[in-house]
Amino acid sequence: MNVITRNPYLVFAIAFAVTWIAARIGASFRKDSKEMDPEWREDVGLILGATLTLLGLLIGFSFSMAINRYDQRKNLEEAEANAIGTEYVRADLLPAGDAVSTRTLLNTYLEQRILFYKTRDGEQLERNNVATAQLQSELWSAVRASAVAQPAGVSMLVLSGMNDVLNSQGYTQAAWLNRIPTAAWGLMGTISICSNLLLGYYASHVGNKKLLFLVLPLVLSISFFLIADIDSPRGGFIRVAPQNLLSLAQSLRTQ
Repeated sequence: MNVITRNPYLVFAIAFAVTWIAARIGASFRKDSKEMDPEWREDVGLILGATLTLLGLLIGFSFSMAINRYDQRKNLEEAEANAIGTEYVRADLLPAGDAVSTRTLLNTYLEQRILFYKTRDGEQLERNNVATAQLQSELWSAVRASAVAQPAGVSMLVLSGMNDVLNSQGYTQAAWLNRIPTAAWGLMGTISICSNLLLGYYASHVGNKKLLFLVLPLVLSISFFLIADIDSPRGGFIRVAPQNLLSLAQSLRTQ
């Protein structure tokens, strides 16, 4: 399921195909039957309305969850850029040699963080994670040595700033892994299938309903596509751009 929800286009295709087939199956249950009894028709319509209402609520909650996660990723990108920029300035407080090496490492680290946001290739992302971990180790070693040699308030300030840099990457990583639960997708899919089965059964006796059987599956598929697109950090159109990190990189290049 996680493989499917990472690809919004696959979500759309599967959702449309499954819900459309469900509507046709529901219609086939009454294909050769007579006009529905009015009382039975009213009961089926009531269940259909309640099912669609529940489905709408689930879609709304899932969309809200996806938006919140998207906003969180944006906020953490800003926090990460602020942490790197602050530590770059604080590097001035280190001895000259340590300051130069720390700033060089921070520039390289910044490039890797920008690449993390831009890449969609799995192998490149794996290389980026390895390079990021190595740079984090080197950055910590660069400021730790100075702090151990001169355990003053200034050195502790630099050490604290580097800790913020390293922590911000961990928060970002966690946010990108925080997705809509698989159970929520499964529940929405199940209720969507039930809704279209009921729709097909309820509407099959009224003339030619081919167009009607396309509308609900299409609307649901577009809704699922939008949710999956927002919820997928790398798979769709709506992505978190490293605007603050790029702005920071541009600022550092001009210094």
